[in-house]
Amino acid sequence: MKKISVLIPCYNEEENVGPISEALVKMFAEDLPSYDYEIVFIDNDSKDLTRPKLRQICEQNKKIKAIFNARNFGQNNSPYYGVLQTTGDCTVTMACDFQDPVDMIPKYVKEWEEGYKIVVSVKTSSKENPFVYFLRSLYYKIIKKFSDVEQIEHFTGAGLYDKSFVDVMRDLKDPKPFLRGIVGELGFKIKKIPFEQPQRRAGKTHNNFYTLYDTAMLSITSYTKVGLRIATIGGGILAALSLIVALIYLILKLCMWYDFPAGMAPVTIGMFVLASIQIFFIGFLGEYILNINERIMNRPLVIEEERINFDEKSGDKA
Repeated sequence: MKKISVLIPCYNEEENVGPISEALVKMFAEDLPSYDYEIVFIDNDSKDLTRPKLRQICEQNKKIKAIFNARNFGQNNSPYYGVLQTTGDCTVTMACDFQDPVDMIPKYVKEWEEGYKIVVSVKTSSKENPFVYFLRSLYYKIIKKFSDVEQIEHFTGAGLYDKSFVDVMRDLKDPKPFLRGIVGELGFKIKKIPFEQPQRRAGKTHNNFYTLYDTAMLSITSYTKVGLRIATIGGGILAALSLIVALIYLILKLCMWYDFPAGMAPVTIGMFVLASIQIFFIGFLGEYILNINERIMNRPLVIEEERINFDEKSGDKA
């Protein structure tokens, strides 16, 4: 009997962990009765009642497992690490808030059984804030245009991954993984399933400007050269223009020494424009250096505080 693992990252999801586990158990009983399963929650140091509720759920059903992180390790590291702890023939990743519908799983499995190693869900529309959806769409188009590898628009990481690809993820030993980029760079042939993203069932989103910016910078600095190319080419163009302007001023001053007062305005404007551009590109280069630095330090993805219903041999704690 094939085994399907479902990985659910959570943070302050006390209102959702119970209903999502019940919905998954019911779905496996009704829609996928010929498969064994495990449901793995990885909690990123929740501050509400998520952990007590997960302990209760795990006690009632030994096929439901939980990993409690020692602290919050971010929205990229924690799910990636959770996938590495699964033991199924394939692993399904989904959000705890029902924005990745449970009824997508049988569709994933159908395509998986037909030979696809990776099956992902792609948003065609969303019931979230229209402005936020617009910003996401803009980001996906930009990263897709400038990325060195294929990027899937409106793919959040939810989908099914065959065990062979999970093994590839284990072998990477990447201390700063970006799953969506890794799927595009190293993944097998991908099957995309469109869906409309519903609203959160309960609670509020934990994404904010900082977390979205952090993810955007991780994807840009990991999978594009566009920032460095803009800095190099733009710097060269501005340097050439500055040199031309300087030569023009010099020639005009020499030819019309008393009739051509240069004044302080052009000097001041030029200084502030060039300085602001330099500061921007220094900050942008700093993002690349930060990315490199975090990889060189090679810190562990996650430090566990506790795990429930795991056998000693299950998962990959490396």
